Amino acid sequence: MATTKDYYNVLGVDKKATPDDIKMAFRKLAHKYHPDKGGTDEAKFKEITEAYSVLSDDKKRREYDTYGQAFAGSTGSRQAGGGHGQSEDTQGNPFGGFDFSGFQQGFGDGGVEFDFGDIFGDIFSGRGGSPRAHPRGRDISIDLEISFKDAVFGTTRNVLIAKVSKCNFCHGSGAKAGTELEKCTICNGSGSVREARNSILGQFTSVRACTVCDGIGKIPKEKCPECKGHGTLRRQEEIKINIPSGIDNGEMIRMTGQGEAIKTGVAGDLYVKVHVKSHAVFRRENANLIMHLPVKLTDSLLGTTVSIETLEGKTLEVKIPPMKRAEELLRVRGNGIPVGGGLSRAESRGDLIIRLEVALPHKLSGKAKKFIEDLKSEGL
Repeated sequence: MATTKDYYNVLGVDKKATPDDIKMAFRKLAHKYHPDKGGTDEAKFKEITEAYSVLSDDKKRREYDTYGQAFAGSTGSRQAGGGHGQSEDTQGNPFGGFDFSGFQQGFGDGGVEFDFGDIFGDIFSGRGGSPRAHPRGRDISIDLEISFKDAVFGTTRNVLIAKVSKCNFCHGSGAKAGTELEKCTICNGSGSVREARNSILGQFTSVRACTVCDGIGKIPKEKCPECKGHGTLRRQEEIKINIPSGIDNGEMIRMTGQGEAIKTGVAGDLYVKVHVKSHAVFRRENANLIMHLPVKLTDSLLGTTVSIETLEGKTLEVKIPPMKRAEELLRVRGNGIPVGGGLSRAESRGDLIIRLEVALPHKLSGKAKKFIEDLKSEGL
């Protein structure tokens, strides 16, 4: 029958211990009881790794705190009798079913050849390993200033950028035109090399990309005279940037693959941060254009028609009804910011909103003053 173990007690931590506290306690005990570090209690080492595999996993820890050791994936059931005490259920225990007796000489006599990150990374992070990411060039960013009109209707700009790009002569291979590639003698054509490293648990062999062939496994028989075999070189490149209509100040345009190139992988991205100049007449408010229109006092009282030049350069005749007060708004539909990049229909744009400002004269003539006094006598 399986017995309930106090995993917190096994690791010497409190039930309120943080994940970092649990990881630190496990590393300390693993270093103390590991067979190759002088520890003679193999059962104790398995016990602490079993406890860590449960308490380092949020889901398993919650189930353990609720139900004890009798939960799905529990390692409480073990094989009785001979052998090395192998676990029948290795799902919860990263060392379950592994014979540690083979490590007695392996670590001390030159190291066991496996990827330290792939094995122990699962334990320390509480998750499975993941495929190694493909190499990728560096992302770059630039700032671009455009006019208010170009931001509203969109535009195209060509910019000259100094960056690392693919060599035009060898097309990134690094080889002289007409020559072949040969097997790299450093990695023997594998593209990777192994190196031994010391750690708290012994010596391990890790695998890294060969720096001579950049992980390809082949090197140029004759190097390209332009890029000296690198496949890339720093040069100025003209890039065409399409700025969509309706872009706002501070927005970013991402251009995939237009960043810096790399010999063995994909190029990075180019990020363009757009700065929009302010306009003398218009300002933006969401998809609407806002403008202030000064009108004379008599026009605000009697009404009038005014001509307004739009951003496109065409003239709008706007009728101001009589008795309009200061700060009142007039809306001209379909003359605002394009929505969705379309300009063919009025509904694809915002509106032009005109805020009226009644302009008062700086001084009055005698005749004008008399008229106003007559208006005053009328109660106006």
